[in-house]
Amino acid sequence: MSTTPAAPAVSTFTVGDHDFLADGHPVRLLSGALHYPRIHPGAWRDRVVKARQMGLNTIETYVFWNEHSPRPGTFDTEGRLDLVRFLQIVGEEGMRAIVRPGPYVCAEWDNGGLPAWLTADPAVGLRRAEPHYLAAVDEYLRTVYALLAPLQVDRGGPVVLVQVENEYGAYGGDQDYLRHLVDLTRECGITVPLTTVDQPDPVMLQRGSLPELLRTASFGARATERLATLRDHQPTGPLMCAEFWCGWFDHWGAHHHVTDVEASARELDDLLAAGASVNIYMLHGGTSFALTSGANDKGVYQPTVTSYDYDAPLDEAGRPTAKYWRFREVIARYAPVGEQVPAAAAPAPAIEVPLTPVDGLREAAEAVTDWVSHDVDRTAPPTLDELAQWRGLVLQRAQIPPAAHSRVLEVGEVRDRVAVWFDGRPAGVLARDHHDRALVLPAGGGELLLLVEDQGRVNYGPRLGEPKGVLGPVTVGGVAVTGWSSLIVDHDLLAARVLDAPDRPRAPDGTPAALAGPVLARARFTLDGPADLFLDTRDWGRGMAWVNGWPLGRYWSRGPQHTLYVPGPATRAGSNDLVVLETTAARPVARFVPHPDLGHTEV
Repeated sequence: MSTTPAAPAVSTFTVGDHDFLADGHPVRLLSGALHYPRIHPGAWRDRVVKARQMGLNTIETYVFWNEHSPRPGTFDTEGRLDLVRFLQIVGEEGMRAIVRPGPYVCAEWDNGGLPAWLTADPAVGLRRAEPHYLAAVDEYLRTVYALLAPLQVDRGGPVVLVQVENEYGAYGGDQDYLRHLVDLTRECGITVPLTTVDQPDPVMLQRGSLPELLRTASFGARATERLATLRDHQPTGPLMCAEFWCGWFDHWGAHHHVTDVEASARELDDLLAAGASVNIYMLHGGTSFALTSGANDKGVYQPTVTSYDYDAPLDEAGRPTAKYWRFREVIARYAPVGEQVPAAAAPAPAIEVPLTPVDGLREAAEAVTDWVSHDVDRTAPPTLDELAQWRGLVLQRAQIPPAAHSRVLEVGEVRDRVAVWFDGRPAGVLARDHHDRALVLPAGGGELLLLVEDQGRVNYGPRLGEPKGVLGPVTVGGVAVTGWSSLIVDHDLLAARVLDAPDRPRAPDGTPAALAGPVLARARFTLDGPADLFLDTRDWGRGMAWVNGWPLGRYWSRGPQHTLYVPGPATRAGSNDLVVLETTAARPVARFVPHPDLGHTEV
């Protein structure tokens, strides 16, 4: 624990006519966004300390409903989901906290943080005063607020602000819904000031809040102009940019976004010169571990990459960037920053070891799960939502009668990617981002096998909550395909089982066989001690990886991202295990490199 706290303990935190007031004294919030599930718990304190060393006095985080509640009636707070422990660390380091529990968060997070089991229910009316939705929201928020209430500033904790909904003016304007959220929040013992955030657009600012809530804005440029717009709609109270966008996120197949350091520093200077409070989004983006990254679809489906580096002041591995040091210089003009600074980071270990194929994905899945047959008259397989497979992969099959000529396989739509085999041979891929809906099957008959992949649920806009899978009808040669069955792929379970399975036979010269997917493979490597690593994926196709059971997330040769970040606390001295689920093909080599490679930029 550090010995130089940034903010003294106070017993009240309120909104004054012009400023935030701590025990009646004006204060400015200098905040940075950290998402606790995107950071290994063993690194939480490191990131908070570095935030304070940059001159910040506050940490902001979302709460991710679907990650805490992957199934109805559950609320997981273990490991990287231990919200209370995260906030305790914030307080121990002398920092204040802003909490944004949604229920919708966006954040380039799968389904915008809403549970897929909720959005799959056609009776649910999202983000409005609809009874089914409100019942689920109430259960969620009551659980969250029971955790947060004891951590509020008036009870000796760090929490000084709680946000209601998230950029609601960009989505809707149901004032009854917002009123319900406010009443529930107060009923649950949340006494600190409540805020909303919207882009500084007059319509959004008007419909996204209520008179008694403090409006804040989200933007990354033209700070003076946008603060003026906010003031027009917030005549009294402190000005705050609750999302100062100092970077951006990346999509598979596009480029790595960066922002000009000097331009970002000037905008931050303008914000602080105007007397505004700020939350830097992101101070440290971290990683969308496992399969938590979301997607956008504004006519073309664009899944978000695993890295949430965001070109933030602290990079994906928590190392200060040039932006960190410039922001620190700017903040020092307005607030004390202290003398402590982060130590320089050494390059990560460089390692190369064989990657050995162990088992085919289908064979591994069949060893732990049974095929489930569906209504014989169905003309399309069930969606992943119907199967309650909220993330990941499903195998689906049907029998096609023989024919003497090739035939066209047609589907209604794919969400998001379907690899097709016919009679045991690869037949092609249907990709949502290419708007594929048909391919040619060879002559003959046999099993039609589909590997259906969810690449991330849309997290923003009208396609929020849409189902995943193959949407029908499915036809071959114009004839409906029926007799479907499905096999759930529990990728985390299969990855764990790989460690105990025997190797596949090697080539006569002893070299490991190439990875012909879909296949599970493993490697073992040795470290002198725990260390951050960067797993090079440039020689692999597409899939996901784990180190010592920690889910690193998706990789894809399409880029721009070409390394997966391995958090040091997930590694250990001595032997470490890597597991890879490769869906296409890959070289049988696992390579860790000294530095990250997040791809080409436009700068």
